[in-house]
Amino acid sequence: MTGFSEEGSSHGKKYGKLKKDEFDGYNSDNHPRKNSPVTLEAPLLDPQMATDHTAYDPSLSPLSKSPWSSHMNEGPSTSNNNEALIGSLVREEGHIYSLAATKDLLYTGSESKNIRVWKNQKEFTGFKCHSGLVKAIVIAGEKILTGHQDGRIRVWKVSGKNDHQHKRVATLPTLRNYIKCSVKPSNYVEVKRHRNVLWIKHYDAISCLGVTEDHCYIYSASWDRTFKVWRTSNFKCLESVIAHDDALNALVVGFDDLVFTGSADGSVKIWRREVHGKGTKHFFTHTLLKQECAVTALTMSGEGSLLYAGSSDGLVNFWVRETNLEHRGTLRGHELAILCLAAAGSLVFTGSADMSICVWKRSLSNEHTCLNVLSGHSGPVKCLAAERDLEGMCNERRWILYSGSLDKSVKMWKVSENATALHNPQPPRHSVDHFPIVSSLKKVGSKF
Repeated sequence: MTGFSEEGSSHGKKYGKLKKDEFDGYNSDNHPRKNSPVTLEAPLLDPQMATDHTAYDPSLSPLSKSPWSSHMNEGPSTSNNNEALIGSLVREEGHIYSLAATKDLLYTGSESKNIRVWKNQKEFTGFKCHSGLVKAIVIAGEKILTGHQDGRIRVWKVSGKNDHQHKRVATLPTLRNYIKCSVKPSNYVEVKRHRNVLWIKHYDAISCLGVTEDHCYIYSASWDRTFKVWRTSNFKCLESVIAHDDALNALVVGFDDLVFTGSADGSVKIWRREVHGKGTKHFFTHTLLKQECAVTALTMSGEGSLLYAGSSDGLVNFWVRETNLEHRGTLRGHELAILCLAAAGSLVFTGSADMSICVWKRSLSNEHTCLNVLSGHSGPVKCLAAERDLEGMCNERRWILYSGSLDKSVKMWKVSENATALHNPQPPRHSVDHFPIVSSLKKVGSKF
């Protein structure tokens, strides 16, 4: 039934997985860490901007048979006319864990194991896997990659005869690869006491996926502390890297053959990919960040000039490529954990367990200003995706932002790079060197 609305490690500490309805376990300590050169603060939300949670009666509206409700610049969901909530989808299929947008299609993954496909704000089609809720979705050319709770990757393609039909073309690791590896005892690794598994298979949930720009390699990161590399042409697993001391929550394939990983152990690491014969070899370069609280999300700016890392303390650190990945500052706009990040043009979007989305604009000097705080979700914002709004005027760069939440809804926003910043009732803090070191930051809710 569809309802529509208007608006762990053997070497590290073991942490419980995120529960369905418990969102208060994140670290909400508002003290910034010492030695961060820049901290910018988002406008505080007015309590009057809170979403009205009154149950919606679909019988009162002729739009009840449509999954999307169009409403431009109305309601309390935004406080800037340049940011408008276009539509909201509520489907009784569980929490929304993953999103991917390509051309005019939106793919959504939830705990129902269904992948829904939307087109022109209407449900277009869908397909289902029979095991493992959908934790990640990535588009790689004509292939749709989905990462699942059961530790497997599934590869889908649109049927050439019927664009409403998606066919599964592979499950990674493939059966052929699995059987071939299983005959050699040396291919087994010990993951727990008295438990051995093949190195080509994740033994815990996949947290995120990535692909290289040329679509030659697929990356999968997992709560089992590893990331694995797969060749796209034959889906063979080429390499498995034990990257961190705790669950991997994020991975980004970057520039110059670099790969960035973020973990519940509180670190962001850099790895360099080298091609060795028919395989790959990844070498640890250095650690960008080491802190007490979990790293929960990573993203790069559209042109690859900046790297952003969100954490369970609600902060977003960023580094600049042109200065050899020098740490240039911290964005401070949320009271609870950062759960997802996305970048488009000069904009950066941060989604949080506090149910809001901050919209940041980057200047040419890499300074960031909070343009708006988007509110409307009644649960933590778990995933974000953005694509160019082709209906924007020629002198305006405008984006469509999709947000998926643990409130079981997906919302669609129009966001403009030409928007003016909101009035900030409190002056932004430009330095945190005056604050004492906070010892209360803990790795709470470390798996995301």
